Amino acid sequence: MLSKSGDHQTVPLSALLKRELANEKRERPEISHCQASQSKKGEDFTFIKTECERILGDGVTTYSVFALFDGHNGSQAAIYAKENLLNNVLSAIPADLNSDEWVSALPRALVAGFVKTDKDFQEIAQTSGTTVTFVIIEGWVLTVASVGDSRGVLETAEGTIHYLSADHRLDCSEEERERITASGGEVGRLNTGGGTEIGPLRCWPGGLCLSRSIGDMDVGEFIVPVPHVKQIKLSSTGGRVIISSDGVWDALSAEAAFECCRGMPADAAASEIVKEAVQVKGLRDDTTCIVIDILPPEKHDPPKVPPKKQGKGVFKSMFRKKHCESCSHGGKGEYQEPDVVEELFEEGSASLSKRLDSKYPICNMFKLFICAVCQVEIKPGEGISIHTGTTDSRKLRPWDGPFLCLSCQEKKEAMEGKRYSGRW
Repeated sequence: MLSKSGDHQTVPLSALLKRELANEKRERPEISHCQASQSKKGEDFTFIKTECERILGDGVTTYSVFALFDGHNGSQAAIYAKENLLNNVLSAIPADLNSDEWVSALPRALVAGFVKTDKDFQEIAQTSGTTVTFVIIEGWVLTVASVGDSRGVLETAEGTIHYLSADHRLDCSEEERERITASGGEVGRLNTGGGTEIGPLRCWPGGLCLSRSIGDMDVGEFIVPVPHVKQIKLSSTGGRVIISSDGVWDALSAEAAFECCRGMPADAAASEIVKEAVQVKGLRDDTTCIVIDILPPEKHDPPKVPPKKQGKGVFKSMFRKKHCESCSHGGKGEYQEPDVVEELFEEGSASLSKRLDSKYPICNMFKLFICAVCQVEIKPGEGISIHTGTTDSRKLRPWDGPFLCLSCQEKKEAMEGKRYSGRW
């Protein structure tokens, strides 16, 4: 309603804010998704929650969560992470943040949430473990946290493929192998006797072939739950995300996964990827796939399509594959379509000190006397700085935060091989 003030008409602030929120809502992408699976062991689990509200009841400040948990040595860790991880992440985000601040807080909150979930699960004394690929979509921003060898990949509308997660198989990273041995673990292949070694590299005790997971207390706490985190912003042309367990990726490359479902809507695409993977390798493992299409709002014109592809359908044009083998290896004079993905953040260090450091854009908003991992209140003087014991010459003031409570400090030291946790 308009109100008069002299000869001028003014609009109430509440109406302006409502209008601004309505505009923001119209600009947000449309998200279509589906999942499919074929079960061998019954240890793959998914978590999908769309239209989550940052501000309860406003219907505008929404985000979506898609996660895949591939359990091993039982399903307990996967089920526990599915039921608790999101709440643990959200509890590590300060209240009263605007949209940009909330997105900026996600990388640190995801690290805290993963570590807290692992710490709490180990108190149950179950020996199973799980990989995690955890995707939060807020507007055009995707934030992906991962441990283990499940994988998230993106193909933009322009046809460029981006890897959103990191494989934490011991075969893949010399740095991870060195970290584990420096922390007290042993890395080697299965010895069948007589000096013959077979299979992938594994961590001993336990024989796990992953360097990061949630759970796995029987292996040792140098198998850390600290996730690789990547945050990107898409253009308004959108893209397609595939999240799958290793049952898919052991059979298909990312290119093959996108190629086999190109032109299909999400519900058909997920089933096709699983079907294709099983045809290649057989059903040797749980094989699970989530497909997420991030589409321009309906008010936008459909993306421009080369004349030869007109009439092929919106999905076919949006998720077409480039003819060039790789955008980063084109020859001189070859036209290359622009990469429309803006990388906002990426960090894969296993160091909790580095990952919880205060270099985030909103570091001054984190409460001083709250444990950075489990969010319990710490009395002044009782908190332990994450910089305590660091060899980094730039961190000479151990009284600087963020701070950990005693039990989270013990977990940090156990992960770094500085303290025997008594759990293996």
